[in-house]
Amino acid sequence: MWEQIKSNRLRSAVLVVFMGALLLAVGYFIGLYLIGSWQGGLAIAAVVWAVMGLVAFFQGDSILLGVSKARKIGKQDDPALYNVVEEMSLAAGLPKIPDVYIIDDPALNAFATGRDPKKSAVAITAGLRAKLTRDELQGVMAHEIGHIKNRDVMYMSIASVMLGAIVILSWYATRVMFLGGGNRNRNNSGGGGAGEMIIMVIGLLLLILAPLFAQLLYLATSRKREYLADASSALYTRYPEGLASALEKMATSSGTPVKAANKATAPMYIINPFGKKQAVNAWASTHPPITERVRILRSMGKNDSLAAYEQAYKQLHNGHGVVPKSALKTS
Repeated sequence: MWEQIKSNRLRSAVLVVFMGALLLAVGYFIGLYLIGSWQGGLAIAAVVWAVMGLVAFFQGDSILLGVSKARKIGKQDDPALYNVVEEMSLAAGLPKIPDVYIIDDPALNAFATGRDPKKSAVAITAGLRAKLTRDELQGVMAHEIGHIKNRDVMYMSIASVMLGAIVILSWYATRVMFLGGGNRNRNNSGGGGAGEMIIMVIGLLLLILAPLFAQLLYLATSRKREYLADASSALYTRYPEGLASALEKMATSSGTPVKAANKATAPMYIINPFGKKQAVNAWASTHPPITERVRILRSMGKNDSLAAYEQAYKQLHNGHGVVPKSALKTS
């Protein structure tokens, strides 16, 4: 899926630019209100942007695994799981088998992370590991390996860390402002009080809404990536029913949240990790509806090709497709 890989690289770059611009805007108003120098605020935001971007690229996977409280296991710890990951990695043509992690949590969920296919990892909760048959486990691991193959993991790692930086800065700044802190010696000469008040209100609104804007930007393409990973799973396993059955089991237990999940890491998981119902508005949801994903997979029947997934997807989306044209030509 070279089109999807190229698209993910482009989206990662665009995401860094847009999140950086949002971070600079937050920094501008932080500097203006808290330290009396918008230049200083921009400088601080620029440094945070650069540092967080580098950290996300080189250590984003380690951070996300740490935040998720995942522990690395070896083949001797769970031979069956390890064998499934090896099989699906070979089916996907990965140059290196991803590291395998277990999250000691009763919730049913899984995710993949990393920088590229040569540096990646898959993680599964202990609850999900205990519930799945081998065919279902193959479906879930193939889905996560699909994310790795399609270079979704780099996008998600960068987006998660950048979103975290914006949330933290905005939270800090709004708390200081509401508590009456900040620089109170800003220039009040020349009758600029009204104009300054307007700027302060705009800045306050931005600080409050910035995390929401960043979250919506993050979610803009996350749902499409889930559909493509489902299609990849069907292709690698040659058995769409495996993932469909696993998703149904996860849906029945979706009331149990993943304890370590947060807004920055939520889109990484195979289903919504908060134990809540899917959002009423599709644009505000971290994932496509599970029932829809299962229906598409089941509509494929015994045909496990990407073309079959594309046709099933189009039937539910008024003729709109999701699989890149180049992938359809080679499937």
